[in-house]
Formats: sequence, C-alpha cells, structure tokens
Amino acid sequence: MNILFNDLNIKTETKQALEALELKETTDIQHEAIPVMIENKDMIGQAQTGTGKTFAFAIPILEKIDPTSKDVQALIICPTRELVVQVYKEFLKLLKFQKDIRATAIYGGESYTKQFKALAQNPQIIVATPGRTIDHMERNTVNFNNLKILVLDEADEMLKMGFEEDLEKILRDTPKDRQTALFSATMPDFIRMVAKKYQKNPKFIKIEAKTLTVDKITQLYYQVKKQDRMLLMERLIDFYEPSSAIIFCNTKNDVDELSAYLQKNGYLAEALHGDLKQNQRDYVMGKFRYKQLKFLVATDVAARGLDISHVDYVFNYELPFEEEIYVHRIGRTGRAGKTGISISLVYPSMRNKLFSIERFIKQKMEEKQIPTDKMIESVQQRNAFKFLDTLTIEDMDNDDYVDYLLSKGFSEREIIKSLVNVILPKPKTYPEIQVPQHRIKNSQQRTDRSSRNNRKDLNKNTSKNASAKQGKVTPKKDFAAVTLNVGKNVFDRPIKFIDYLKKHADIYPKNIGDVVINDNAIQFELHQASVKRLDGVENTFVGSKKLKFVVKRR
Repeated sequence: MNILFNDLNIKTETKQALEALELKETTDIQHEAIPVMIENKDMIGQAQTGTGKTFAFAIPILEKIDPTSKDVQALIICPTRELVVQVYKEFLKLLKFQKDIRATAIYGGESYTKQFKALAQNPQIIVATPGRTIDHMERNTVNFNNLKILVLDEADEMLKMGFEEDLEKILRDTPKDRQTALFSATMPDFIRMVAKKYQKNPKFIKIEAKTLTVDKITQLYYQVKKQDRMLLMERLIDFYEPSSAIIFCNTKNDVDELSAYLQKNGYLAEALHGDLKQNQRDYVMGKFRYKQLKFLVATDVAARGLDISHVDYVFNYELPFEEEIYVHRIGRTGRAGKTGISISLVYPSMRNKLFSIERFIKQKMEEKQIPTDKMIESVQQRNAFKFLDTLTIEDMDNDDYVDYLLSKGFSEREIIKSLVNVILPKPKTYPEIQVPQHRIKNSQQRTDRSSRNNRKDLNKNTSKNASAKQGKVTPKKDFAAVTLNVGKNVFDRPIKFIDYLKKHADIYPKNIGDVVINDNAIQFELHQASVKRLDGVENTFVGSKKLKFVVKRR
C-alpha cells in the first residue's frame, strides 16, 4: 500500500493544497520518488505518462525552495510547450497556500518581452523547453549559478525530438553540485550516459507497466484498407457519437487531410501539429478544453501535455510506431478514474505492429465489424431518445403550446409524429468500404504463425549477410542503394537492423537486399516501393544516434 500524503514529511501548506485537490494517497512513482528527492539524492525515474510523476518531483522541489532568495533554485526541462504549461499549472496548484514562492513557464513561440518581464520577477522555479532555456542562457537573461535542482521530464521524448545537444549544454553549464532527476518512459543510451557523467550515484526507480490504467479502457480495432481510412472514420464517428475525442495521426499530412475532410462533412474538428504557430495551437487547445470542439485531430508531439478529463474516445487513425506511444495515446481517455474507449484502424500490413502492441499491454484488442448504414441509423435513432431516461413530468411545462396546436386541429398523434421527425437524425448513405482480402486472423494461432513466418523470413533474408564484412552495395534492378549514418556501434548484425526496419518502418525482409555493416555506416539495398517508408524513422533516435538515410536510385 502506498503512503498517504498526510504521512509525508512535507510542508503543511503543500498538504493543504493536496487536500484541496482531494488527493489523499500517493501513486507508485510518488511513493518511491518523493522520499528519495527530499533526501537530496540524484535519481532516475522510469515511469509512463499518467502515473503522477509531475507531483513526484514538484512536491520535493517545494521542500527545498528558499522563498526569501531571488535566485532560480529549480529548473524543470520538458520536451514541448504544452507539457511545460501543464507542469507549470501543476506547480501553481501546489503553491495555492505558498504565495511567497514564484514559478514561471518559458517556451518557444511566446514573446521574449513577456518572458523578460517574468524573469525580472525573480522566480525561484522555472519550467521550460530546452531551446528557449539555451536562448535565455546565451542572452544572460537568466542565471543558474545557484541552481539547486535540475529535472529532465520525459527525457526520451526530448531525444526523439533532437534536443540531445541542448540537454548536454544545460547539464554542463549548470552547477555541478545540484541535484539531478531524470524521468523517462524508456531508457535510451543517452540517459545512461547522463547518469554516469552528470549524476552522483543516482537511485534508479522503475514503475512497471502494470500501473498503467489500460484496464479501464475498452480497446477495439477495425480492419480497413489504408485508402478507406477517412470513410471509416466518418462511419465510426456517427456510430459511436463521441462527445469528445482525440484522433491521433502519425504524420502532419494525415492530420491536415483528415481534419479538412471532417470539417467539410460538418464535424466540429480542428488540426493540431507542430507546424502551427503557437497562438494557433493555444486557440485550438482552448476550444477543445472548453468543449467548443468535439474532435481534436493531432500528432503525438502536439498532443503531449494535453490533460483533459472529458475525453471519452481516442481514435488511432494509424497505429503508432512504438508500443509506449500507443499506451500514451489511449491514456488520454479513461482519466480521473473514468472509463474510456480506444479505437484503432488497422490495415493488413500492420498486423505485426498490432501483435507487438498486444504483447506489450498484455491483452488482446477486440476486433469489430465495420458498421453498416442500417446499424448506424439504428444506433442514432436509439440515442436520439436518451433524454427520456432523465425526463420527469415536472419538466413538461408546455401545456399552452400543446393546447394551441390542438386548437388548430392537429391530433395528439400528429403532434407526436412531427416531434419525432424533428428529433430523429436524417438517414445517411455512406460510400462503400471494401473489407481487406488478406485479413488479420483474430486467434492465438495468428501470433504463433506470424512469429514463425517472421523468423523464417528474417533467417532467409539475412543468411547471406550474416558474415558481411567491410564493403559496398551495388543495387539490383528495382532496388535503391541506401546509406545509413550508423554502423556496428548501433546494429552489430544484419538481422537486428532488418528487424528494426520491419518493426519501426513497416519494411518487410523481402524488400531488403544485401546489407553491409561497416564501422560507421550501413549500406543496404531497398526496393524502390519501400523507400518512402524510411520517412517513418528518418531523424528518430536509436540510443543517442539520430538516423539519417541517403538514397541513391538506379
């Protein structure tokens, strides 16, 4: 059993703030991390989003702040503007009864003048993105000479976004005797390097995935051809009639196309991705937060830090490349003790991705059949009269109107029929969607058969490359020659490299030719039709290495 907040050796004012939030018991990460940080020890916390990790570092930080000092004493680095704002707001909640401690949020896309004014107020706590932190350090508008605590929140996400050099600079140019805490869902090599180089005997805390609340979320999936995803989304929205939903896409292009399609067809939908200006993003998120928008169509990075309790559905327009991201996505619903529903659109080539996610979450998703026009009409008709469940006779104060209609010669039945016609949704005809011919088998055998076939393909494809030495690749007909900027230090064997492409880029072994692994580069053949799939892993990180592909076609 986790400890109660009241039993922690923390300020009375902090306990009062927690009580006002109706929080009594710590979560697993809070139970483990708060005592460690209060004891001034460095630590690494491996925990997923949604486990309460913000309070795990915010509460002990407040214990160490000297309110009489004008120095910046705590710096929290987050990957996105949205997460910065969320963490900052969590601090404000805890500071409800401690008005002598000041905190501020610093991030890109916001006026420097506004931030200069905020920094001139001498905040003891700063929550910031890496890039804007470096900007202020170089402008000498912030001074970290007396920094006590540095927290890197969602460190693995910052690496994926290319902030490795910025993080190193911040770690290098802040006081060596500070306390350093890292929070991350995964453990890439960079974090291990930070622990070795910049931390003092850090305490490692790992919260197992079982603490995630996926058990409160009903997880469904539909099989569909990739080109029919928009058509299926329209059917599903009409069938389930969510009051508030996030639709996750893997690319900005998908976000723009889907949101435009939904808007064109009369749905309250807006796009959210990194190419939007900050004021546009704030506008969209504000509308969604205050229920002026039903459907938020977003990329993963843009939706980070979005903590809204009224989301009842999450749609995966396409399954994400990583299992952890899937858990993060569906965790946007089922919050604050509520239940939620996640629905994934899956096309046959994504079967291995589906199986991999199911193994990770330790449960099967339930396959559903594409709803027909008749099914949608039936559900909508039934939902149209849900208001009758809560209607009482006292609510019906319309006798004058009824008397007026009767006096005009309408019968009671005619009046009722007219009202029913107004309430019922108009029948809708949907474009036809063809069920994929090569369907994913929904049984235990599917995983076993898939695993055997994958091993067979991998072994077949890599047997000729298993002893590959230094050299170059000359592409065959219909194949391109590709060079990758990492070598043996990342992928020591061709089978590992091919398995990575299969898992993260949806590239299957049959589309990969010869693979030659050198010390600092990998050269391989790739079928022309699969070259575009490299976009899915371009600029992503394996450990601390950012992947770059150079393609030379025949």
